[in-house]
Amino acid sequence: MLSRVALAAIIASAPAAHPRVVSADPIDTTPHVLDGIVNAITVVGRTVVVGGSFSEVSDASRGTIHARDNLFAYDLVTGRILPGFAPSVAGPVFGLAAGDRGTVYVGGEFHGVNHQRARGLARLALADGSLTPGFDPRIGGGMVTSVVRQGARLYVGGDFTSPRTALARLDATTGAADPAFAITPGGPLTARVKVHALAVSRDRLAVDGSFTTLGGHSRPQLGLIDVGGAQARVAPWRTEAYARACSPNFPSYVRGLDFSPDGSYFAVVTTGGARGGICDTAARFETYSRGSAIRPTWVNATGGDSLYAVAVTGAAVYVGGHQRWLDNPRGRDSAGPGAVSRPGIGAIHPRTGKALSWNPTRERGIGVKAFYAHGGGLLVGSDTTRLGREYHARIGMFPLP
Repeated sequence: MLSRVALAAIIASAPAAHPRVVSADPIDTTPHVLDGIVNAITVVGRTVVVGGSFSEVSDASRGTIHARDNLFAYDLVTGRILPGFAPSVAGPVFGLAAGDRGTVYVGGEFHGVNHQRARGLARLALADGSLTPGFDPRIGGGMVTSVVRQGARLYVGGDFTSPRTALARLDATTGAADPAFAITPGGPLTARVKVHALAVSRDRLAVDGSFTTLGGHSRPQLGLIDVGGAQARVAPWRTEAYARACSPNFPSYVRGLDFSPDGSYFAVVTTGGARGGICDTAARFETYSRGSAIRPTWVNATGGDSLYAVAVTGAAVYVGGHQRWLDNPRGRDSAGPGAVSRPGIGAIHPRTGKALSWNPTRERGIGVKAFYAHGGGLLVGSDTTRLGREYHARIGMFPLP
């Protein structure tokens, strides 16, 4: 386990590459979320910000309970819950991103913060939870599910209808929509188009959701956007992997995605039901492949259990959901030949696509909804209270050994 001195030396404001797989023994200083679910985590300096749908949190010892409306923050090194950061967020939080000068971007399905108007997206000061003056994104018509920041640009996805439909690039300071980003998801597989997840690396933005087109180009549930130039363009990258239907209960089944630290590849996880193929799987794709029928480099199947979250660190592809197994392509809600037990959380070798031996276990519940890899380890958010065979209510951290 890392010492506090070692942790304090880590600059954890952005996801980091890991030289090895994290420990299977969670640290003992993380707080506990006492109800609901954690949907999002980010780190700003040495402050961990946690969002979801909950009302109470406690310190690691469970000696003091704090009321918190869907959002709280704590010190990465000590685990101390920040007393001054207690904003009232009037609805669930689904996305978080670090801001400059001690701020955090918060996306979700809410209509206000601190009894002030803030629909779907806000920028808050970590010092006191107040709204940051001058940030006015004018989100309307729906929720924000994902928030990612790249320098002066803020990318947001969801099912909102303004300032654009489901996907927008905003000025990170003012919240104004960028006219140079005019790519709209279309051809929805659900009642309305919805972006589930975003990730950005170098000159590519990865987008997944309930669409079949991006900017008028066929992109079934997944696409890449070239954001390296003055005008954003749909990249010449297309896969048929998610064109196939899964269970009728899941007309759209892509969920989490994440780039490798160097941006050369990314991983996608899905739900969908025990139908074989690409349903209930993790898959790796190469970022700079070109073509109209790009195939995944590898696919790892659970055999019928949903995966919701993924984090790529270079040493591993961590996946989380309510899965029972990995390496299970022939399972049908059962353990097929070669299946390995990985309840609730697991790690996959980035090159081979096979499960690594790392197996801390997690109480399955609904599943892991949030990962955040930083210089000191891997933060995990979910809806259950057992992680690594210990009590860690809805949030925990596996340190780098």
